[in-house]
Amino acid sequence: MGKRRTYDAEFREGAVRIVLETGKPAAQVARDLGVHEATLQNWVHAARKASESGTGPLEESEREELARLRAKEKEQVKRIVGLGMERVDPDG
Repeated sequence: MGKRRTYDAEFREGAVRIVLETGKPAAQVARDLGVHEATLQNWVHAARKASESGTGPLEESEREELARLRAKEKEQVKRIVGLGMERVDPDG
């Protein structure tokens, strides 16, 4: 029996990125990288599943959108608090 090879997270992520971003078949990328085709297909499947469930790492555009939405929410909270303070009029 052969010894089982291990790959670090950076290598796995890079291999998956090649498949997803270039559209090359997993079999070709696996051959180019010296990885078993089924192993690479498992990594790609896991990455797609994580992406769909929202548990994978965020893309740069997603990070920017998240920051924009958080800033917008913060401004809305300030506005709501401000409106609430305007309504509290002890003389009225």
